[in-house]
Amino acid sequence: MQEAHFRIVFDGELLPGMSLETVKVNLASLFKTDASKIERLFGGQAAIIKSKLSSDEADRYLGALHRAGAKAYKEPERPSMPLSLVRTEEERAAQSAISTATSMSCPKCGHLQNEFVECQACGIIIEKYLARQALVSSDSTTKTSATTTSPYAPPSAEVGETMPPHGELRPLSVTGRIGRLRYLAWSLVIMAAAMGLFGVAAIVMAISSTAGLICMGLVGVGLLVVNVQIGVQRLHDFGWSGWLILLNLVPAAGSLFPLVMLLMPGNRQVNRYGSPPPPNSRSVKILAALWLLVIFGGLLAALTVPALVDLRQGAGF
Repeated sequence: MQEAHFRIVFDGELLPGMSLETVKVNLASLFKTDASKIERLFGGQAAIIKSKLSSDEADRYLGALHRAGAKAYKEPERPSMPLSLVRTEEERAAQSAISTATSMSCPKCGHLQNEFVECQACGIIIEKYLARQALVSSDSTTKTSATTTSPYAPPSAEVGETMPPHGELRPLSVTGRIGRLRYLAWSLVIMAAAMGLFGVAAIVMAISSTAGLICMGLVGVGLLVVNVQIGVQRLHDFGWSGWLILLNLVPAAGSLFPLVMLLMPGNRQVNRYGSPPPPNSRSVKILAALWLLVIFGGLLAALTVPALVDLRQGAGF
């Protein structure tokens, strides 16, 4: 007697006391996938998370989903007629005399013979063999319990598209990810552009103080917005929320958090904010090196200029 199989079904309903975002994060951690791929499970339609499970396997899988906050349920699978490669007695009696003079080759073993429903070499029913091959190829993403027995395996239903190896760069956006060198390079470009715009605003202020103040304010706001955008993308590279950029406003943490953003390496794999950033180009490396030279030059000047001033005052200049 064939063992009964069950499947796990989820229609987007949550357990009491669980928030939607928490359940999405829990499911992404459970299935070891990106949170954005879990969105399809909350489309309002019932989705089959796992199929062809024994009763014990279904209970273990269901318990893991309940702990994550998803109100999934199991239901018995309807028995399906298996595809057989061996001809039944009725088919053998009905088709024993059917044969034509047309040549054909067996799709399994390649045996050349007159066109017939059965291969005379390997004995398969050709029509059923082709139907089974089509079914296997169209259902290649479905995993059976024979190959994935763990209750914590990813769901057999497709929950998202395949992520690209590298994400798209979006300088003027709060989505995406950037690494340390690109963060330095973009910051240097923003600083150079801001110096030029502030220079133009100073010229306008010499002509009209009111217009100059307006230009100064617009340049300052634009500089703040762009710095926040690239800072959020840098935090996304760690897998952190962009709201942590507000730590720069905290008196104690604000002096150390920029160093964390500058020195901490990002995730090498896909995280919930997308694929890793593209490899650094030569221009990015050159700009990052120039920014480091600016920092080291400023530190060197801060150490040497006071000593030179004291020396000149001691010499009576």
